[in-house]
Amino acid sequence: MVIGVDHIGVAVNELDEAISLYRDVLGLKLEDVHVVEEQKVRVAFFSTGGETRIELLEPTGSESPVARFIERRGEGVHHIALKVRNIEAVLKELKDKGLKLVDEKPTIGVEGTKIAFIHPKSTRNVLLELCEKP
Repeated sequence: MVIGVDHIGVAVNELDEAISLYRDVLGLKLEDVHVVEEQKVRVAFFSTGGETRIELLEPTGSESPVARFIERRGEGVHHIALKVRNIEAVLKELKDKGLKLVDEKPTIGVEGTKIAFIHPKSTRNVLLELCEKP
C-alpha cells in the first residue's frame, strides 16, 4: 500500500525566513516554490539528498488550514506524506478499515500529484497525506 515517504510538511509563519534557514544554514537544496490556491498555502520543497523531501508551508490567509494549525499548535511538523500507487483504491481500503478521511477523493496538489489527507483522529494525532505522482 505505502511505497515510501514522499515528504515531511512543516508549517511556518514566514516562508522566506524558513527558506533561509533550510537553504543557507542547513545547506539543503531548494527545489522550487509554489502557491497552492486550493490549500491556501505557499510551499517550498527541499531535497534532502535522499528520496524524502521537506515541504515548508506558509498560509496565504487566516482561513488556511495551515494558519489554523499554527494558531493552535505553533510552527512545526504539520504532516507526513506517504507515497502510494492507485490512491483511490488506497483511500477506499483505509475507509473500509475504519479510518476517518479528510478527503474522500484525491485532489491535485503541487507538480500534478494526486493528494488526499487522513484525519489525525484516526492516526494517533498525526496528519497523514497520501501522494500519487503522475
